[in-house]
Amino acid sequence: MGRYERLREGEKGAWLSIATYLGLAGVKLTIGYMFFSQALIADGYNNAADIVVSIAVLVGLRISQKLPDQDHPYGHFRAESIAALLAAFIIMVVGFQVLWGAGTSLFGETRTESPNLIAAWVAIGAATIMFAVSWYNKRLAKKINSQGLLAVSKDNRVDAFVSVGAFIGIIAAYFHLGWVDSLAALIIGLVICYTAWHIFRDAAHSLSDGFHEEDLTPYRATIEELEHVHGLKMIRARKQGSSIHADVVIEVEPHLSVEDSHEIATQIENNLKNEHEIDHTNVHVEPKRKK
Repeated sequence: MGRYERLREGEKGAWLSIATYLGLAGVKLTIGYMFFSQALIADGYNNAADIVVSIAVLVGLRISQKLPDQDHPYGHFRAESIAALLAAFIIMVVGFQVLWGAGTSLFGETRTESPNLIAAWVAIGAATIMFAVSWYNKRLAKKINSQGLLAVSKDNRVDAFVSVGAFIGIIAAYFHLGWVDSLAALIIGLVICYTAWHIFRDAAHSLSDGFHEEDLTPYRATIEELEHVHGLKMIRARKQGSSIHADVVIEVEPHLSVEDSHEIATQIENNLKNEHEIDHTNVHVEPKRKK
């Protein structure tokens, strides 16, 4: 399965997340307002914000499938990172909104009312659903090697734990500890803001050509195991969405012909592509220096 086919396959997970979040957000917000649960309302807004994340990934997957053109010779794979960056700002705004509402309820003069147990059952049911969605998306992400969809699966799992926290807060609030429900909403707001920061950090790191040094280790091993490579002077890489581009400088014996050097460079490109799914590798060959 090629990269473009994998991107199309990944749309299934994004659509599943969108549909699930739409349903859960509607139910949580309705029940939360009807039965006075700040935690469930905050969880509902969290799911509403996650719709933006899933849509961003879906749009990114769609745009990334566009073939290279004159203005984008390396393809459109960075569209996913750009969409995630925009989504992070929107999620942060929602997080601040939840924090403001929870803080006003917890520390202000607004009286906190104990929620109905219906809100608790909605929260724990939603957590079960999100654990199942997270499992499906994680499995699909590994199958198609999609970093975007893997991020969605992690977001799904966080939402499941947030719903568990809302359940605990609602149960405590039911026993006339209304402030616990508002405190749970405050914590959920912090989780939303943290998720937004995490998405922003990863997207900004990718768009600025950041690449973790430890991730280069397996690439070095693949190159250095080749017989005619006498030295690996430099290797660097950058991400374009789920696509990786690498630059390599190697040393070979000075007596090798241009054709032989070209074959070594081609072998490196093929090995990195087959073993690590690096789409583009630029190999520069230099003669081995005499000591």
